[in-house]
Amino acid sequence: MAILKIARMGHPVLREKAAPVTDPQTAEIRTLVADMIETMHDAGGTGLAAPQVHVPKRVVIFEVGETRLTGRPLDRPQTLTVLINPVIEPLTTETELGWEGCLSVPGLKGAVPRFTRIRYRGVGLDGAPIDRTVEGFHARVLQHECDHLDGILYPQRMTDLRLLTYLEEGMRFPIDIGIADADAAE
Repeated sequence: MAILKIARMGHPVLREKAAPVTDPQTAEIRTLVADMIETMHDAGGTGLAAPQVHVPKRVVIFEVGETRLTGRPLDRPQTLTVLINPVIEPLTTETELGWEGCLSVPGLKGAVPRFTRIRYRGVGLDGAPIDRTVEGFHARVLQHECDHLDGILYPQRMTDLRLLTYLEEGMRFPIDIGIADADAAE
């Protein structure tokens, strides 16, 4: 396993659409996922998409800890999950602003509107199907990570760029957007 270099905003790999994985059980994908897990943990992230480590493939990893939950019924903790070729389906038109950070946009956070409830599907590293309906932070993380697969960074989803701030300034001068400041996503 290895800690991989994380692509930062401006790198072309973060602007392109990632390619589907044809066989999730290859040694190449297993090595990629192992390296992504080590990289995410080393960087203190909650999720990571393959394009963020310079690999334009449709692979994301994520976990949802107890401290990040919103209290919504379908916002449950999730152990480390590998999701290959994910598809997201919004189950409501309702969106909610939430703070997001990103390993590819270091030092900043922004208030991003996301669907509050989604269904996501894909396959795991073993090729077994994954199909879940989730809300709250769990839904936010999946939307954030899957955006990376389509060449989208969270600032592109923001509707008010006045709510984009450096982490330090956000701590000194908090902005109330009606939710707790839990630094969502990565």
